[in-house]
Amino acid sequence: MEGMIMTAQLLLSLSILIVVHEWGHFITARMFKIKVEKFYLFFDFLFPMANVMNFALVKFKRGDTEYGIGWFPLGGYVKIAGMVDESMDKEQLKAPAEPWEFRSKPAWQRLIVMLGGIMVNVIVGILIFIGIVYFLGDKFILNQYVNDHGGVHSLPLGQQIGLQTGDKIIKINGREFTYFDDIAKPDVLLSQNSYFTVLRGDQELTIPIPSDFIENFNKKEAAGNFLMPRTLAVVESVMANTVAEKVGLRKGDQFIEVEGHPVVYFDEVGTQLKALRQDTLHFKIKRSEQVVPARWFRRKGNCRLTIRWVSRLP
Repeated sequence: MEGMIMTAQLLLSLSILIVVHEWGHFITARMFKIKVEKFYLFFDFLFPMANVMNFALVKFKRGDTEYGIGWFPLGGYVKIAGMVDESMDKEQLKAPAEPWEFRSKPAWQRLIVMLGGIMVNVIVGILIFIGIVYFLGDKFILNQYVNDHGGVHSLPLGQQIGLQTGDKIIKINGREFTYFDDIAKPDVLLSQNSYFTVLRGDQELTIPIPSDFIENFNKKEAAGNFLMPRTLAVVESVMANTVAEKVGLRKGDQFIEVEGHPVVYFDEVGTQLKALRQDTLHFKIKRSEQVVPARWFRRKGNCRLTIRWVSRLP
């Protein structure tokens, strides 16, 4: 099923690109009053054999142009009068050129029509990029902010090279850096003799990066298994019909103690949960300015926190 969905998504994406590209040829031809005989998504023949299996799944005519969807899903085309295209129709070229044909137009107009598809693809690509940046933005986390708010949360790949949760990475290869994302850039992980300078408590340490460390990042989930900024143990949301909901956890609650151990960051809460060997979990949360003790019964040996944490990052 997943393969079918991916195939459908690929086909849809290609179809959109094809229509946009062919529309570029179509609109530039119309700008110069050149007749466009056909505008098709996919081919209505067995490409490249223009006279084999000629039929369309859907077609209609508006003005001088026939619009349709062909049965052979390999591309698409516009049939411009007086121009040899994918349909390989050369019969029209045997007659004298008409004023509304491609071949009767000046060279500069013919060039624009031929480049129309590419130009529209470039313009659409720029507009898509502008739209993505406008609506989603481009987010960067300042490394100084991470260091001022608890340092890093070291995950398995970070632990593999000796980094620990709470470390503050202050330099890469002896140079200060601005953005937290710089620590996982390929040029850092690929460079020979690369290293991190780390502040652990009051001690400054050098953590070398193995030359083959980049090989660990050949899976898409690897980047999220390296290092993350530490985040406060603040509840962002509580899943419906869970134990967390039943014990009364709310959005904005901040864990300050679990099983008698003070906690500040969500990784500290996770550490206490992993060490739990009893059926009841005791914790304290801060709600507004009140400290609320709570008791959480564990069912079937499972004590997963079915909540989401707030990542308080700029």
